[in-house]
Amino acid sequence: MRLSTVILPVRRWSEGGREVWQRAEELGFHAAYTYDHLSWRVPFRDGPWFGAVPTLTAAAAATSRMRLGTLVTSPNFRHPVTLAKELISLDDISDGRITLGIGAGGNGFDAYALLGEGEEPWTPRERADHFAEFVALLDRLLTEDAVTYEGEHYKAHEVRNVPGCVQRPRLPFAVAATGPRGLRLAARYGQAWVTTGDPKVSAAGTPEQSHAAIAGQIEKLGTACEAVGRDAGKLPKTLLTGFTPDRPLDSVDAFVDFAGRHGELGIDEIVLHWPIDDTIFAADLSVFERIAAEAPAQLAT
Repeated sequence: MRLSTVILPVRRWSEGGREVWQRAEELGFHAAYTYDHLSWRVPFRDGPWFGAVPTLTAAAAATSRMRLGTLVTSPNFRHPVTLAKELISLDDISDGRITLGIGAGGNGFDAYALLGEGEEPWTPRERADHFAEFVALLDRLLTEDAVTYEGEHYKAHEVRNVPGCVQRPRLPFAVAATGPRGLRLAARYGQAWVTTGDPKVSAAGTPEQSHAAIAGQIEKLGTACEAVGRDAGKLPKTLLTGFTPDRPLDSVDAFVDFAGRHGELGIDEIVLHWPIDDTIFAADLSVFERIAAEAPAQLAT
């Protein structure tokens, strides 16, 4: 079981931002991720929120061991051609420590930011259509020196991406998906699969119901993998916490119990939000740090 964290880009680099990423490495986290949004929900909507790529670039320079990445990037405001260039650069600066968490995106602030008057955001089907084409083209852009492509939603004309990624054949994709089309993308292109649980259960369900829902998602992932001749047991599975009815940050024991139960389902990596006061991610920082320091050894026994 790997233990990672996600650090929201809400701190100025000179006012604690750098120290949080460095502290994450000192605590031994496998990876530290950040959200890739233009802004996020209340209370973050009207506060500081910095860009994911510059933040990860700075984090790559301030750390040396732990993996770094997005959790997650989406097509809502990204284009695969420009994103590929940024990812290749990030992978180089970090010496091959970047993972791209990628998902279809939602209908929040990112979906509206680039729209003109009277324009509507994509429907769920349109988001899925964009996502499928986005992932397939990004895969090519990160593995081929030159790409020309003309699809329904994206185009690339003689795009050069030399020298490519440090990680070969490209940096890993961690595909966030729970629907049939997204799971097929995870099975085909993913080096990991990501879930936050079932939003319907999270809103009014119990930890037991959430556990069962994640088990169902993993079963569907297995079906998607089988369809492309892939062993689902060898596809790493990541749970981004903070959106289920559980309270794993109440104590070290609570976390070990939570992680153990999800490990039995096949979850390989658990990602904890770095605590932020007065938000849904509020938690006792000392308990959080004890979990990082003590839980991995307990889970290994």
